[in-house]
Amino acid sequence: MRGYRGIKYTLFIFCYFFWVVSAVLIAVGIYAKVAKEKDVVDTLTVDPALLLILVGSLMFLITFLGCFGALRNATCLLKTFLGILAVVFLLQIAAGAVGYVFTDMVMERTEKLMLKAIVRYREDRDLENAIDYIQKKFQCCGVEGYKDWSHNVYFECSTNNPSLEACGVPFSCCKHLKNQTVLNTMCGYGMQQEEEGPAKADIFTDGCLDKIIMWAINNLRLVAGLTVGLLLLEVCMMTLAGAQVAWIQKVQRRQKESDVRGREERKERLWFPAFADFDDE
Repeated sequence: MRGYRGIKYTLFIFCYFFWVVSAVLIAVGIYAKVAKEKDVVDTLTVDPALLLILVGSLMFLITFLGCFGALRNATCLLKTFLGILAVVFLLQIAAGAVGYVFTDMVMERTEKLMLKAIVRYREDRDLENAIDYIQKKFQCCGVEGYKDWSHNVYFECSTNNPSLEACGVPFSCCKHLKNQTVLNTMCGYGMQQEEEGPAKADIFTDGCLDKIIMWAINNLRLVAGLTVGLLLLEVCMMTLAGAQVAWIQKVQRRQKESDVRGREERKERLWFPAFADFDDE
């Protein structure tokens, strides 16, 4: 029984941890969604709030099945949890294989999504904050270069653009001096009119796509470690769920066999003692 309890409560603790994390993701996503402007049209591919709500909801459902199934010894819930987790695991493996084989297609698709995000930069506050964070973190500007910001209606570099930010870039593209204490949000104005050489003095001109790829290559061990760790954790949870189901089914079989033997013994005690004194001669 100690081994069974160890399996049961280890699975419960794992599922409970991710259950709490998923609840936090849902709460953050809902808060961001409510705080957003009413007239914003959201799409899943470029809306961090919707993505948080979707991922959090899926995690919440899956881990709830694992928590409740492990705690209540419900084989039906545990089998459902195991099946869904196995499907998610296989989808992750398949996505990794497809990404490796069709690298060019994945890169092209990623570039289109990033350009789409740039187009909606001023329309979605969450997306705007995410792009600003990425550009500051990786010291980059745009997707392939700083002139990609012409895809945005506010930064479009044309004589017909009435925006004050025309031909500019967001302030998150700007290089900040170490001793600078006041943030100059107008530092990117007119930078698209500059050539790359002179513009480098004031803003980051490299694209974020190449910067992110270089970061992933330079931190390959970290990325691979996190990926393998997540996959191993999923395998561990599937193994625990499978072990608990097998243990429960084993106990149920023993109980059924014991019940059958008990019924047979009761029948023998009920009928056969009446003939105990009759011997064949």
